[in-house]
Amino acid sequence: MSEQALKDLLIEELQDTYSAETQILEALPKMAEAASSQQLKQAFQTHLQETRGQVQRLEQIFQKLNAQPGGNTCEATQGLIEEAEELIGGGHPPEVLDVALVMSAQKVEHYEIASYGS
Repeated sequence: MSEQALKDLLIEELQDTYSAETQILEALPKMAEAASSQQLKQAFQTHLQETRGQVQRLEQIFQKLNAQPGGNTCEATQGLIEEAEELIGGGHPPEVLDVALVMSAQKVEHYEIASYGS
Protein backbone atom coordinates (compact mmCIF):
# COMPACT_ATOMS: atom_id res chain seq x y z
CA MET A 1 0.00 0.00 0.00
CA SER A 2 1.44 3.34 -1.00
CA GLU A 3 1.76 6.37 1.22
CA GLN A 4 0.07 8.46 -1.48
CA ALA A 5 -2.95 6.14 -1.52
CA LEU A 6 -3.34 6.58 2.23
CA LYS A 7 -2.99 10.35 1.93
CA ASP A 8 -5.61 10.39 -0.82
CA LEU A 9 -7.99 8.41 1.38
CA LEU A 10 -7.36 10.77 4.29
CA ILE A 11 -8.11 13.81 2.12
CA GLU A 12 -11.26 12.20 0.74
CA GLU A 13 -12.53 11.44 4.25
CA LEU A 14 -11.63 14.93 5.46
CA GLN A 15 -13.55 16.40 2.51
CA ASP A 16 -16.56 14.33 3.53
CA THR A 17 -16.24 15.58 7.10
CA TYR A 18 -15.84 19.17 5.90
CA SER A 19 -18.98 18.80 3.82
CA ALA A 20 -20.84 17.43 6.83
CA GLU A 21 -19.72 20.30 9.04
CA THR A 22 -20.65 22.98 6.51
CA GLN A 23 -24.07 21.39 6.04
CA ILE A 24 -24.52 21.41 9.80
CA LEU A 25 -23.62 25.11 9.86
CA GLU A 26 -26.61 25.75 7.61
CA ALA A 27 -28.98 23.43 9.47
CA LEU A 28 -28.37 24.48 13.08
CA PRO A 29 -29.95 27.96 12.83
CA LYS A 30 -33.09 26.37 11.35
CA MET A 31 -33.19 23.83 14.15
CA ALA A 32 -32.72 26.54 16.76
CA GLU A 33 -35.54 28.56 15.25
CA ALA A 34 -37.85 25.53 15.22
CA ALA A 35 -37.18 24.65 18.87
CA SER A 36 -39.67 25.87 21.45
CA SER A 37 -37.45 25.27 24.49
CA GLN A 38 -35.07 28.15 25.24
CA GLN A 39 -32.56 25.65 26.61
CA LEU A 40 -32.66 23.68 23.36
CA LYS A 41 -32.35 26.88 21.30
CA GLN A 42 -29.25 27.77 23.33
CA ALA A 43 -27.81 24.28 22.89
CA PHE A 44 -28.14 24.61 19.12
CA GLN A 45 -26.51 28.07 19.23
CA THR A 46 -23.63 26.69 21.29
CA HIS A 47 -23.19 23.81 18.88
CA LEU A 48 -23.19 26.28 16.00
CA GLN A 49 -20.19 28.06 17.54
CA GLU A 50 -18.42 24.74 18.08
CA THR A 51 -19.09 23.74 14.49
CA ARG A 52 -17.59 26.99 13.21
CA GLY A 53 -14.44 26.09 15.14
CA GLN A 54 -14.40 22.60 13.66
CA VAL A 55 -14.68 24.03 10.15
CA GLN A 56 -11.75 26.36 10.84
CA ARG A 57 -9.62 23.49 12.15
CA LEU A 58 -10.44 21.40 9.09
CA GLU A 59 -9.46 24.30 6.83
CA GLN A 60 -6.11 24.49 8.64
CA ILE A 61 -5.59 20.77 8.10
CA PHE A 62 -6.33 21.14 4.39
CA GLN A 63 -3.76 23.93 4.19
CA LYS A 64 -1.13 21.73 5.82
CA LEU A 65 -1.96 18.90 3.43
CA ASN A 66 -1.93 21.27 0.41
CA ALA A 67 -5.44 20.09 -0.43
CA GLN A 68 -8.81 21.67 -1.11
CA PRO A 69 -11.72 21.15 1.30
CA GLY A 70 -14.38 20.99 -1.41
CA GLY A 71 -15.12 18.31 -3.92
CA ASN A 72 -17.06 15.86 -1.81
CA THR A 73 -20.65 15.92 -0.56
CA CYS A 74 -21.46 14.06 2.63
CA GLU A 75 -24.62 12.30 1.60
CA ALA A 76 -25.12 10.79 5.06
CA THR A 77 -25.33 14.20 6.73
CA GLN A 78 -27.43 15.49 3.86
CA GLY A 79 -29.93 12.70 4.49
CA LEU A 80 -30.00 13.25 8.24
CA ILE A 81 -30.63 16.96 7.74
CA GLU A 82 -33.41 16.23 5.27
CA GLU A 83 -35.02 14.00 7.91
CA ALA A 84 -34.80 16.84 10.44
CA GLU A 85 -36.36 19.27 7.96
CA GLU A 86 -39.23 16.84 7.41
CA LEU A 87 -39.80 16.70 11.17
CA ILE A 88 -39.77 20.50 11.39
CA GLY A 89 -42.46 20.70 8.74
CA GLY A 90 -44.41 17.76 10.13
CA GLY A 91 -46.90 19.70 12.22
CA HIS A 92 -45.83 18.19 15.54
CA PRO A 93 -46.77 19.89 18.81
CA PRO A 94 -43.88 22.08 20.08
CA GLU A 95 -42.79 19.69 22.85
CA VAL A 96 -42.83 16.72 20.48
CA LEU A 97 -40.88 18.68 17.89
CA ASP A 98 -38.26 19.50 20.51
CA VAL A 99 -37.83 15.79 21.23
CA ALA A 100 -37.58 15.09 17.48
CA LEU A 101 -34.96 17.82 17.09
CA VAL A 102 -32.87 16.31 19.88
CA MET A 103 -33.13 12.90 18.22
CA SER A 104 -32.06 14.38 14.88
CA ALA A 105 -29.16 16.22 16.47
CA GLN A 106 -27.98 13.03 18.17
CA LYS A 107 -27.94 11.18 14.86
CA VAL A 108 -25.83 13.90 13.28
CA GLU A 109 -23.52 14.06 16.30
CA HIS A 110 -22.94 10.31 16.27
CA TYR A 111 -22.06 10.48 12.60
CA GLU A 112 -19.57 13.26 13.38
CA ILE A 113 -18.04 11.20 16.17
CA ALA A 114 -17.65 8.24 13.83
CA SER A 115 -16.09 10.47 11.17
CA TYR A 116 -13.52 11.99 13.50
CA GLY A 117 -12.84 8.61 15.09
CA SER A 118 -11.97 7.20 11.69
